[in-house]
Amino acid sequence: MIQLAKATHLMLAVIVCCLFMPALPALAQNERITVLSSNGIRAVLQELAPQFEKATGNQIAISFSVAAELKKRIDAGEAFDLAILTPPLMDDLIKQNTVVRESRTPLARTGMAIAVRRGAAKPDMRSVDALKASLVAAPSIAFAKEGAGGLFFTALVERLGLATTLTPKFKTFTTGDDVREAVARGEAALGVMPLSEILPAPSLEVAGLFPAAVQDYAVMVAGISRRTTRNATVRAFIEFLMSPGASTVVTAKGMERVP
Repeated sequence: MIQLAKATHLMLAVIVCCLFMPALPALAQNERITVLSSNGIRAVLQELAPQFEKATGNQIAISFSVAAELKKRIDAGEAFDLAILTPPLMDDLIKQNTVVRESRTPLARTGMAIAVRRGAAKPDMRSVDALKASLVAAPSIAFAKEGAGGLFFTALVERLGLATTLTPKFKTFTTGDDVREAVARGEAALGVMPLSEILPAPSLEVAGLFPAAVQDYAVMVAGISRRTTRNATVRAFIEFLMSPGASTVVTAKGMERVP
């Protein structure tokens, strides 16, 4: 009976996947697509890329990092087929004629949030005033200096007039992974990151999203390299990421489609 139940569950999963799978065009097989992607959409791609590989017989090789670091690598000449970056960086690549303008596709966005170590007290973030008080009371605050969360937070601190008070508490890192580890080890009380980068970490909890009055989003935009020789497969992968079935995964990973 247990084996039958497992088989039934597997069959239902396959049926659901097929129902939501977009009608993919006939593609060459055994192609290897190189993707340079911002960490903001990592959890989504880690679930969806294997599904695309299974459906098409192609391989998706993804390198994750903060968008600013990936942009530097592209500017230095690193080869890629698809890039997924924040809008300003993608638009700059388009201006440089590195990315095909018509391929620019907003995939999803995620709100900014604060992470705490699992089981730790959560700061009050119900209003801007409550947020300010919580930040002032925090002994330390971590973020990725060049990441979407870090850029958002440093600008917000300036707007709130808290730069002088909070800067001594800052612990800056290169990536969101570094931030998560620092918070998990107790080296930082709070971690500022996109929601989609907090949810996959079992040792962390989401303290809350930033209040609507000051909230901002990390938007993930896809663009195809002008130099790719695998254009059809790359376009099919983008279409797959925008499919109804993929939208379910996007939501589950703390993201939403861009309005």
